[in-house]
Amino acid sequence: MARTREFDTEAVVSRAMELFWTRGYEATSVRDLTAHLGIGQGSLYAAFGDKDGLYRAALEHYRATLAAAALRSLDEGADTRSAIRTMLVERIRIAVDHGGRGCLLVNAACERLPDDRATGRLVRDVLSASQEALTDALRTAAERGELAPRHDPYTLAAFLVTFLNGLLVSSKITPDIRALEPLVDVALTVLD
Repeated sequence: MARTREFDTEAVVSRAMELFWTRGYEATSVRDLTAHLGIGQGSLYAAFGDKDGLYRAALEHYRATLAAAALRSLDEGADTRSAIRTMLVERIRIAVDHGGRGCLLVNAACERLPDDRATGRLVRDVLSASQEALTDALRTAAERGELAPRHDPYTLAAFLVTFLNGLLVSSKITPDIRALEPLVDVALTVLD
């Protein structure tokens, strides 16, 4: 008869996310994970299949919690420029406040792609969701006359996502919100 799981899966995934975010995938061994998480190797394998399974669960947790929270500012009814600025600054704050580790998903792309197809799909899904949310916000802004008609919302959204990814990499080099936040204001001049 199978044993009952004796740990909180969500808490384990959250703690694994923190370890992967700090060390990266390659530098985190199964032994590191079991010691950090306080679970046995057999429990890890039973719950997640292997290290890759736990890594994907950690990336999904990051997407569902931190990345999703930053996107919510786009739906909070502020003017579009302010909402986009809030979203970009929030993503920088997450990267900087967590010890200058950058963004877990951007880190995963830099470390694991192009060889890890599952991670590639997840990262592309998150980037697509961000671009789609920004495109919708920018289309609404164009309809309200907040955006010059010369701008294509889809292209602007693609630019903002690309800018954000670069900024998140920069946050590892310069983990200082005061140095990075003014760059957001420069990037937002493309909306003028």
